[in-house]
Amino acid sequence: MSSPVDIKENSEEKKETVSRNFIENIIDKDIEEGRCKKVVTRFPPEPNGYLHIGHAKSILLNYGLAKKYNGKFNMRFDDTNPTKEKTEFVESILKDIKWLGADWEDRLFFASNYFDQMYEAAVKLIKKGKAYVCDLTPEEIREYRGTLTEPGKNSPYRDRSVEENLELFENMKNGMYKDGEKVLRAKIDMSSPNINMRDPIIYRVAHITHHNTGDKWCIYPMYDFAHPIEDAIEHVTHSICTLEFEDHRPLYDWVVTELEYPNPPRQIEFAKLYLTNVITGKRYIKKLVEEGIVDGWDDPRLVTIAALRRRGFTPESIKSFMELVGVTKSNSSNDYAMLEYCIRNDLKPKAPRVMAVLDPIKLVIDNYPEGQVEYLDAMVNMENPDLGYEKVPFERELWIDRDDFMEEPPKKYFRLFPGNEVRLMNAYFVKCVDFEKDENGKVTVVHCTYDPITKNGTGFTGRKVKGTIHWVPVHHCKKVTARLYENLVDEEKGVYNEDGSLNLNPNSLTVIEDCYVEPAIEKYKPGDSFQFVRNGYFCIDTKDSTDDHFVFNRVVSLKSSFKLPKK
Repeated sequence: MSSPVDIKENSEEKKETVSRNFIENIIDKDIEEGRCKKVVTRFPPEPNGYLHIGHAKSILLNYGLAKKYNGKFNMRFDDTNPTKEKTEFVESILKDIKWLGADWEDRLFFASNYFDQMYEAAVKLIKKGKAYVCDLTPEEIREYRGTLTEPGKNSPYRDRSVEENLELFENMKNGMYKDGEKVLRAKIDMSSPNINMRDPIIYRVAHITHHNTGDKWCIYPMYDFAHPIEDAIEHVTHSICTLEFEDHRPLYDWVVTELEYPNPPRQIEFAKLYLTNVITGKRYIKKLVEEGIVDGWDDPRLVTIAALRRRGFTPESIKSFMELVGVTKSNSSNDYAMLEYCIRNDLKPKAPRVMAVLDPIKLVIDNYPEGQVEYLDAMVNMENPDLGYEKVPFERELWIDRDDFMEEPPKKYFRLFPGNEVRLMNAYFVKCVDFEKDENGKVTVVHCTYDPITKNGTGFTGRKVKGTIHWVPVHHCKKVTARLYENLVDEEKGVYNEDGSLNLNPNSLTVIEDCYVEPAIEKYKPGDSFQFVRNGYFCIDTKDSTDDHFVFNRVVSLKSSFKLPKK
């Protein structure tokens, strides 16, 4: 048995032999050999759910290649299975792709618009003796298919005449058969070592209304037949898909060859994007939505593109993440912390910094004049002086975070406690002189005195303090709701139980109703992101916020132990 060290070394060797740009190497060669002049790529989702972070990799890869080679990027819905498809999903997908910045210009296509051409393609295969109508039941087809070690056996309907097949296929189209009663199969090789080549089904009967074509059709092409035809019709040069389609490539090539398309597209596979301890499966997300565990496909705890956008991730952060992950031929899993690293890096220089108190207790400055309000200068972003300053109102009564006061502090606690002096951020030194408790012994009010000569920005150097705390003025603030997120699944147990159910984290969402934010927040709108001083990066929720009340989603904490791996 190999040792862990051997396995690690072998995997590192494998990674080194595969270029991060292996797809570009293939395209370069195709151009050099004259196989293609103009690169055309596409993104072809099935509209049966919302897109997730893995789809973002495919979108950005296909769009990026088209841009790099001054080619074209097509957007196409692979809507050949009406049993699962909805207009809602079509609309959400278009919104996501636009948000990521991928521009299909005027090339928005639907596979269903090619149904006539696909039907004619199937007829062509029948006439060539390369397709036949089969009456076997789905169970019998599986039985006849064989196994990975045993070859399949021919269907008793395999040798029907061309004339009979043409008639039967037309009857299928005309609605003369029930669902599952007959299928059209490609005639290839039942003894092929690749099971996908053992006379695969290319058309099935399905009496169901289609979101685009209505009731025009009652037969629908299978994905493996439809997809290469769609690519060929659109003059796609490089059909870039994920590794699970590698075994399907011989069938893809067979279809475009037998149908005699000039300059047929080339299929290239790359590794899927996997994130540790994250739910991406559509059926699992659908279940979470239907059971009300999340509040929709865009719940900020999910990694659908809509959810990431709502949580406060930016297109730039997702692009940066994809660049770090790279394009490879070998599957691997990436840490969610890497995605968080990317959004932190993106927001750090551009998110306005505001003071917010999530667990408030009142601080009263006993010697500050009652009713007086002064406006202090605060930098909008410490990393980016070009964003200038914001005026923050300062008064006698302030909100501070409960964690910033202790009655009996441990060693090296430099915030407020009886007799200690701290700086109020952008303001004055204050010294704790007293505090009040409620009947349960919980601190409700902290009393301080301030020293007017210590005002921030005056150059005061008379003495120093070790602690600085943030604050919000009681009578000049905005009350908001804050939502703090943890992973939706229990990271210690992994995503799935043995029975396939999800290990959900009961603490994935914490809602804090009585939070206070400085008034500068009022001029912003849903979707805007901020750094809440010492608390993390937050975004105004686009779904639950109103003009009168903002709801904030925490995008990410301020710090992480995550470090980029050394190259």
